[in-house]
Amino acid sequence: MTLHTGRHFLQIPGPTNVPDRVLRAMDMPAMDHRGPEFAELGFAVLEGMQRMFRTRQPVIIYPSSGTGAWEAAIVNTLSPGDKVLMAETGQFAVLWRGIAEKFKLDVEFVPGDWRHGADIAAIEQRLAADKAHSIKAVCVVHNETSTGCLTQPHEVRKAMDRAGHPALLMVDTISGLGSMEYEHDAWGVDVSVAGSQKGLMLPPGLGFNAVSEKAMAVAKANPNLRSYWEWQEMLVFNKLGTFPYTPAINLLYGLREALKMLEEEGHENVFARHRRHSAATRAAMKVWGLDTQCQDPQAHSPALTGAVMPEGHDSDHFRKVVLENFDMSLGTGLNKIKGKVFRIGHIGHFNDLMLMGTLSGIEMGLELAAVPHRSGGVLAAMDVLKKRDVAAISKVA
Repeated sequence: MTLHTGRHFLQIPGPTNVPDRVLRAMDMPAMDHRGPEFAELGFAVLEGMQRMFRTRQPVIIYPSSGTGAWEAAIVNTLSPGDKVLMAETGQFAVLWRGIAEKFKLDVEFVPGDWRHGADIAAIEQRLAADKAHSIKAVCVVHNETSTGCLTQPHEVRKAMDRAGHPALLMVDTISGLGSMEYEHDAWGVDVSVAGSQKGLMLPPGLGFNAVSEKAMAVAKANPNLRSYWEWQEMLVFNKLGTFPYTPAINLLYGLREALKMLEEEGHENVFARHRRHSAATRAAMKVWGLDTQCQDPQAHSPALTGAVMPEGHDSDHFRKVVLENFDMSLGTGLNKIKGKVFRIGHIGHFNDLMLMGTLSGIEMGLELAAVPHRSGGVLAAMDVLKKRDVAAISKVA
């Protein structure tokens, strides 16, 4: 077993690095979750999450992973037999489809190649053809964490409006929220799904639903059975700053501190920082001669970059070399791209020097693993970071 010194480099796209400030904020004794002190905390995080989602509508917080928030979106608004339209953008779209099918929904899956975002034209065409409005919801993943490709929710909404279709728009922004622009209200999203362990800089354990008035009305009329995930009961208790069952108190302490940190930096500055780091990472890859998993120049994720290994080289072997030699974890390829892709997380609590350490470990790892590449990727990334110019960064393919 190799002995490592210093901090482990956790460069997967989630769970992400938890800031010391957040860890210290969570280090608190248990408290009465029915008392006035907790209500102050409850109101603070509920209102803070509304600002994060950019919504005036309710945000519901569950003690769950993002998977639970997926399930909550489904069981509150849909019933067995309901038809939903989903888009194949990667592994997390596949997993959300799997949950929908377990609840006996009739899922139509718009095919994709895992190298682009959702096919907006195909979604619009399918909705326009649905004259009977049998499709009850359109579900897309905003930031596909398995591939590093974006689907812009506002473009999906525009397609739905052009088709004149009344379906609900549900968006998974689990790895998008807190790391890139998101506008629940302005983009016409009905249900937004998020989790704590990505751009919000927390450990896993909190799931979120932001809910439009339309989705709430649908939920009130929906006879589908649910208990733990019930929105209505949550909202009754939330009016008092509390929850219908024991909440994840210490994670809520951490959430309050994480929201403070994001607002101190300024949301727009947070998003610009993620774009800079994404551009610098792609500049390094271009010099190394590695292809990006995302093939749409307009859809590169600010939160992570998927790197395609040269033919004949296994990405998991490369990741093992990097872990053993440099104590750095890179994201694995998932499902059909396992062994073919590794993922570089540049999301959450992160800065320029952390990125340079990450890219240096990758460049040294490529050499040690005998992966064909050109040297100088780290220097190319440095050139991008030194510019600190958003206009210049936007030109990096």
